[in-house]
Amino acid sequence: MGKAPSLTTLCLEVVKDEILRGDDLMPVIRKLPTDLFDRLLLRLPPLPLLKLGMAMGFGSEEKEKQECDEAGQGNGRKRGRDFSYEDKEEQEYVDAGHGNGRKRGRDFSSEEKEEQEYDDADHENGRKCGMISGWDKAWKHLYELRWPKLVNQNEYVDWLQIYWETHLQNCLDQAAEIALLPLFDESLGEIGIPDSLLKHIGYENYMKVATCDYSKLYFHCREFGRFARCLRIQNNICGREISHLLRNCKLQSLALWWIRSEEQVGGLCELLNQNRESLSSLEFVHCKLSSDSIDEICGSLLLNSVPTHGIQSFSITTSRFLETNLDSLPFGLVSFLSSRSLCSLKLSYNNLGWNFAKMIFNTLRDASSGLSVLDLSENNITGWLSEFIPRFSRSGPMSLGFGKSLQSLRALNIRGNELDEDDALGLRYAMVHMPHLELLDISDNPIQDRGIRNLLPYFIEASEKCTPFTDLYLENCDISNGGVIELINTLLTFKKPLESLSIADNVLGSQVAAALGNLLSTSIQILNISGIELGSPGFEDLEKSITQTQELKLVEITISKNRGGVAAANFLSTLLLRAPKLETINAAYNWMPVEASYIVCSAIKAAKGNLGLFNLRGNHLDGLTTHGLTEIQQAGKPVLNISLLPILAARHDDDP
Repeated sequence: MGKAPSLTTLCLEVVKDEILRGDDLMPVIRKLPTDLFDRLLLRLPPLPLLKLGMAMGFGSEEKEKQECDEAGQGNGRKRGRDFSYEDKEEQEYVDAGHGNGRKRGRDFSSEEKEEQEYDDADHENGRKCGMISGWDKAWKHLYELRWPKLVNQNEYVDWLQIYWETHLQNCLDQAAEIALLPLFDESLGEIGIPDSLLKHIGYENYMKVATCDYSKLYFHCREFGRFARCLRIQNNICGREISHLLRNCKLQSLALWWIRSEEQVGGLCELLNQNRESLSSLEFVHCKLSSDSIDEICGSLLLNSVPTHGIQSFSITTSRFLETNLDSLPFGLVSFLSSRSLCSLKLSYNNLGWNFAKMIFNTLRDASSGLSVLDLSENNITGWLSEFIPRFSRSGPMSLGFGKSLQSLRALNIRGNELDEDDALGLRYAMVHMPHLELLDISDNPIQDRGIRNLLPYFIEASEKCTPFTDLYLENCDISNGGVIELINTLLTFKKPLESLSIADNVLGSQVAAALGNLLSTSIQILNISGIELGSPGFEDLEKSITQTQELKLVEITISKNRGGVAAANFLSTLLLRAPKLETINAAYNWMPVEASYIVCSAIKAAKGNLGLFNLRGNHLDGLTTHGLTEIQQAGKPVLNISLLPILAARHDDDP
């Protein structure tokens, strides 16, 4: 027989039910002791908790914290009296002929009363701040219960806001599934919300006595839309009705999926126009867009009928433009790309073609926006950059006339575009007009060693000019060990060394180990050498090359899929003792045998660093769990997140 609930528990359950039914219990709840109030908060489902907060006047987290801070400052000002005012008052007594000490002989009973009032005010403010703190903890607790996998993605947020935003997104996703059914013919707002979602917000037992029908989508949009800042809308619910349903939203970020028809574009444009003042991020995924639809979309974002908008991040991915052989870009898109508010532009996996990419680049070249990030990856635009080479050969690099947009560029991603060595040469000249470039990703392009050599003059010049260039990604570029060694030797001459380098998935072999060791001795922080076929000899050489270095600056390293065996474990052992700032290690699929468990375990225990993630997936290290690694804790929580999935496939298959 289970333990009978306490009287306190039963009373809290009654209070919870009465709040949901709408009874006015605020006078009683306000007088609850802090510990009971906190217990009540943690017992309330989302909907009663929201009703309670609204009745008590709780706002957003930031607003309430600010009120607490201001209340504390206000009390400090009360206690820190205005002595200049007291001196002035005393002088008035003297001037009136009452300078006989009456002022100095104060009425202490009055002062004690005033002091008591200040103490009461302090107590009340402290109580309010305590309630607010408990309020936010309650919302975070509810969010963790419902979406445990999303908690780490939403640190330092207003948990009330993010809870109802995520709930509304679940409702919209459910509605999109129902709207796909062949027999669906009702309005979008009348779509029923399933009991599973109603149960999450604590409403399933009260539908018969409800004054509002929470079983319909339009009520969820009306009640919780004001909390939505970021939403994802699918095509089959993106009609004329969607802007009416979401009229309470002040969207900052909007993602559109599978937009295809004119009707969907029309509904979208109404929604965009409705949120044009608050919207800063717009994303299209798996869409088909015509020139007319692009003009209509861009036009709906204009602020006060002037050729500008507030979008900072614009993305079109895995989509298709219906006109494949355009002689010029749609006028709306040109105007959109020229806006000074645009900071990030992503057009990836769209099969743009070299001519379209060239027009985009030329538009940005001549614009005066503050573009910081440009992503044209995975578009198969070979020959695009080589188009610039003849101009340079005749009249020098300044003939391109690059405008302010590319001068502000900090990150350029052109991976997966089938670029060759001639494109690398064109890129070298183009980057001259990107003086603030920090990151270049040219991975998955067969530029080969000649392409690397075409880029080296830019890297040398950038170093001499002390540009902020810090991150270089050259994964799967058909580079040989000779090309990589030449690259690293050039990087070693930099006045300001790279912070991050990836040369993963190039067949290099053990010959590059010594050069990599020299690179590790610089201030590089992130290194990815996954799948370069180092083997045991390579790890042995790499270990020897870092033994003379007292302290490495490394923060993250990936050495996976290199078939290192015990040599890989020995390298990690040496590395851990010399890299106190190391946080992440990926050593998956290196064929480490069970005996390597002792080596790695001892090294981790001996190291005094910040290691928090150690991926050992695909190695024969089952013994690690019995050697105490999982018991290493800090502040009561495991320090290491160790993946120990053993090898399941053939030994020659290194793929994770």
